[in-house]
Amino acid sequence: MSVQVFDPSVLSAPAKDLAPVRKRLYIETQGCQMNAYDSSRMADLLGESHGYVLTQNPAEADVLVMNTCSIREKAQEKVFSELGRWRKLKEKNPHVVIGVGGCVASQEGEALQQRAPYVDMVFGPQTLHRLPHLLNQHHAQHYQGAKKISLVDISFPDIEKFDFLPEPRVEGPKAFVSIMEGCSKYCSFCVVPYTRGEEVSRPLDDVIAEIASLGARGVREVTLLGQNVNGYRGETHEGQVCNFAQLLRLVVQIPGIGRVRYTTSHPLEFSDELIAAYADLPQLVSHLHLPVQSGSNAVLAAMKRNHTIDVYIEKIKKLRAVRPDLHLSSDFIIGFPAEGDAEFEETLQLVKDLDFDHSYSFIYSKRPGTPAAELPDATPESVKKERLNQLKQVIRASTIAKTDAMLGQTLRVLIEKPNDREPGMLLASADNTRLVQFVGPQDWLGRFATVEVTRICSMNLVEAKVIAVEGISALSD
Repeated sequence: MSVQVFDPSVLSAPAKDLAPVRKRLYIETQGCQMNAYDSSRMADLLGESHGYVLTQNPAEADVLVMNTCSIREKAQEKVFSELGRWRKLKEKNPHVVIGVGGCVASQEGEALQQRAPYVDMVFGPQTLHRLPHLLNQHHAQHYQGAKKISLVDISFPDIEKFDFLPEPRVEGPKAFVSIMEGCSKYCSFCVVPYTRGEEVSRPLDDVIAEIASLGARGVREVTLLGQNVNGYRGETHEGQVCNFAQLLRLVVQIPGIGRVRYTTSHPLEFSDELIAAYADLPQLVSHLHLPVQSGSNAVLAAMKRNHTIDVYIEKIKKLRAVRPDLHLSSDFIIGFPAEGDAEFEETLQLVKDLDFDHSYSFIYSKRPGTPAAELPDATPESVKKERLNQLKQVIRASTIAKTDAMLGQTLRVLIEKPNDREPGMLLASADNTRLVQFVGPQDWLGRFATVEVTRICSMNLVEAKVIAVEGISALSD
């Protein structure tokens, strides 16, 4: 099987649909918010170039795309399990096109098609903008009898893709904006630098223009995305460099944008200048997701995180000095090869000391090609599972306590959508990621409101009474 060598010059010409009328697209997204963003852009691309509309039913789709994640082994195996189900759909209808993108695609490349030969296209996170052309090449082969070649494009063409993506759709008052790609930290456990490439920042003007367009079309909250988002170094039109703290100060000035989030950040890039932004910018939410991975310096050294626990704690103390109401969340890897009982206890103590709100916590999973995959690991899986359970119990108790403490608090929330489970109720989001429900009319959607919490419904949901709504001069009784 030969491999298609992609010619970037074709991007200068508009994509032409060579297929008969097949207009339904199904996308399955795995993994992080970066993948969710990428999936939305794939839908935009194929909608603009080929007229495809999204469906939630893979059985009725003409094109099936899986946007994959390879952070953990189970996530990778899930890809091939789902592809096995898609194979049955293709057996029923040979015209169905199957594409695999994302980090597993980047990691496996042509080997993915060797394991699953019914996959028609393989593309990486940095080449998703070439999907319409890969689809055209597939159609040319399938319908015009061209020589069958393997359509694999997992190259790393810097940040080219953003030059060929259509304007993002607006679906509600919140939106994601990718400001950089890749990671250059090379933590010993992480596959991201190998699947998404080195860090590359989008030019400042491009980021600002995208957010300004979103703000003009009703978006009120943006989440800035990057594998190492606070490492942003965007070039300005004057040839200078804008860092992440400076970018935040520009974003909050954009008309319409009333709230800003970001993920995921790295402690090494969490500068005093960024902490100062929390003191000065009320639009920057009082929630921070700052992965620490472990509370043990010995484990952090083995992970090649290049910071110590003291450094991490000092940054959080400085931040809470200017934002006392900060809610802190993090990532934790449990059962890393260097973790013994003492190291795990250090992690547990850190969680208690810093009072984390919630976390993404997982047992360490060896990833091929990473340095940590070669480390000896004698800890039984049962011990790792027990440690993970202990960690989750401590963080869950903190989450519940923080939600309970919201009773009687006055909050500024963004009204997002009707609550389908409670007719007449609207759902809004608070800075601390909790959902807030209250009675209100549909014309409040997309507005900020001031509310008082009156009831705790669950660890992630509270009920409130409305005090004021942005743009509404008086509330009806």
